[in-house]
Amino acid sequence: MNVIFMGTPDFAVSTLEGLIKSNHKIIAVVTRPDRPKGRGREILPSPVKVVAEANKIDVLQPEKVKEPDFVKKLREYIADCIVVVAFGQILPNEILSFPRYGCINLHASILPKYRGAAPINWALIKGEIKTGVTSMLMNEEMDTGDMLIQREVEIKEDDNAGTLYDMLSRIGSDVVLETLECLEKGEIKRVKQDASIATYAPKLKKEDCLIDWSIGAKKIVNKIRGLTPAPGAYTSYNGKRLKITNAEYLIKEVKAEKGEVFEVNRNGIKVICGDGLVIIKNLQPEGKRVMGVGEFISGHNIKAGEILG
Repeated sequence: MNVIFMGTPDFAVSTLEGLIKSNHKIIAVVTRPDRPKGRGREILPSPVKVVAEANKIDVLQPEKVKEPDFVKKLREYIADCIVVVAFGQILPNEILSFPRYGCINLHASILPKYRGAAPINWALIKGEIKTGVTSMLMNEEMDTGDMLIQREVEIKEDDNAGTLYDMLSRIGSDVVLETLECLEKGEIKRVKQDASIATYAPKLKKEDCLIDWSIGAKKIVNKIRGLTPAPGAYTSYNGKRLKITNAEYLIKEVKAEKGEVFEVNRNGIKVICGDGLVIIKNLQPEGKRVMGVGEFISGHNIKAGEILG
């Protein structure tokens, strides 16, 4: 099968590499234009572009896929299918309609739950115990197309957005290859999504990352897991932002101000919240790297009775 691949971040790389190793032929890769990144604002290619160029595959980098010149250029490639993984743009009908087998998208949730830009993060934030990936036939709306193949996985208590991201990326590669195989054999079954049970996972905003110490301890820990390693759940300490990257919780009645530091030792900083304590294990002071609590308290005189947030 002649395939055009569309994707940008690390999450898409596993699928691209799987397709390259398969018996399918990648005839072009579409990814975002190179962007400035890091403190030095160096112009860097996307992870998908790096892999494509290393394998001598044509790379197209439109600002918008709806541009007529780009659509015309793309249609010059004789594609049986377009595979889309974390590309970030909605495709127009002029693109959706021209491949023989249509456009297949890999989404990192069990649809119709968590449609949208940040399904991995929101599944953790909302305390889900299971998630997975779904391949679907794309239409002109976001994540509403007919479902093709799904794979469900359990979310472990020590998972965060980073570990789940890596696992679903690997599983997603296998699901895409299985989807293409079933399409070629005519064995695929299309299942319409039930919009009445759909949930949404919108792009994360700054305010989504601020810790509210008045809510339950488990909810706070789930937020920390869902925002680690990035963009990071944060509070404030001495007027500066303090990201928390790993924490545990203890349900316990403590009568004190929410956000108050209850106890400090090298095993954790205990903070009072809505129904107990959040025990901070790893954190990142503003402008510094992630560190354990032991290292943090060696350089900061944080003590019981201080207020975070």
